[in-house]
Amino acid sequence: MGKRENYAPGTFCWVDLVTTDPAGAKTFYTGLFGWEAEDVPAGEAGTYTLLRLGGDEVCGLYEMDAERRDQGAAPHWLSHVSVEDADAVASRARELGGIVDGEVFDVGEYGRFAIVQDPSGAELVAWQTRANSGARRVNDPGCLTWNELQTRDPQVTAAFYAELFGWEMESVEEDGRLAYVVIKNSGRSNGGIMPMTEQHNDTPAFWLAYFTVLSCEDAGAKVRELGGEVLAEPRDLGAGRIAVVSDPQGAVFAFFEGETDD
Repeated sequence: MGKRENYAPGTFCWVDLVTTDPAGAKTFYTGLFGWEAEDVPAGEAGTYTLLRLGGDEVCGLYEMDAERRDQGAAPHWLSHVSVEDADAVASRARELGGIVDGEVFDVGEYGRFAIVQDPSGAELVAWQTRANSGARRVNDPGCLTWNELQTRDPQVTAAFYAELFGWEMESVEEDGRLAYVVIKNSGRSNGGIMPMTEQHNDTPAFWLAYFTVLSCEDAGAKVRELGGEVLAEPRDLGAGRIAVVSDPQGAVFAFFEGETDD
């Protein structure tokens, strides 16, 4: 099983759902993945919901604030990267041409948090560990397994993240064109960068969270049954199969069917 107690700096370690309908989202995801939901008071922020699988914390969700709603932000999954110093990462992100959304702030005794926007506009969280290092279980069915940046500027963003987190970038070309970038952290595969095409229309750049499933077809059928949508039907890759879906509120995520690391 993909149990985790800690994460090396630069490793994807957690993901949050930022939603406009927490109650509806809890119904959808507990039905889809069998997650158990626990609402936790979060002070002025309202309520934070921990999502567990078999008792192991796997991710969380919370309601989008009014300011983001007024700005027209869509519900989305927000990927987290483990860092040693969130303030230093935020400062470096600004130097490299990124944007830090608001201030770096503490999340109780759990950690310190900075939302970083890369030059293409995609956001992720730099998470400085204290009491909580991240997901206690990954890669197993129903758990986070991969994080992939969808962007129209793969080379610019690859250079940005290589400087920000020290990631190594391994480019994959097809017919002389960049098809994919594998992100490695200390030599281990850690995520990817996918060039966006005309098929994405005017969709802004974003990080796509992948969750492991036993069957993309079965999981897609369950998504439809629960009121979500299958955006990209299952397709074969060399290492497995993937499909892209959205929940009833419009948050986009993906399935992976295949072998994963422990």
